[in-house]
Amino acid sequence: MLVLTRKSGESIRIGDDIIIRVVEIKGNQVRLGIEASKQLRIYREELYEKISKENRLSAMAGLDTFGRLKEVFRKP
Repeated sequence: MLVLTRKSGESIRIGDDIIIRVVEIKGNQVRLGIEASKQLRIYREELYEKISKENRLSAMAGLDTFGRLKEVFRKP
């Protein structure tokens, strides 16, 4: 892991396309601004973990689950 020290207003660059800027430091919190392509998905770690878990659970769902969902969402 690379560990860097930055002050408020300073930034780091990842490759040619990503800039991470320290916007504000208040107490024990740091606000970061991220400039990156809109095609790049950026998540907080806890949200990424939740999405990954849900994706794994969905991949394990059986065909009967999809049949029940089809019935629930069937148009009248």
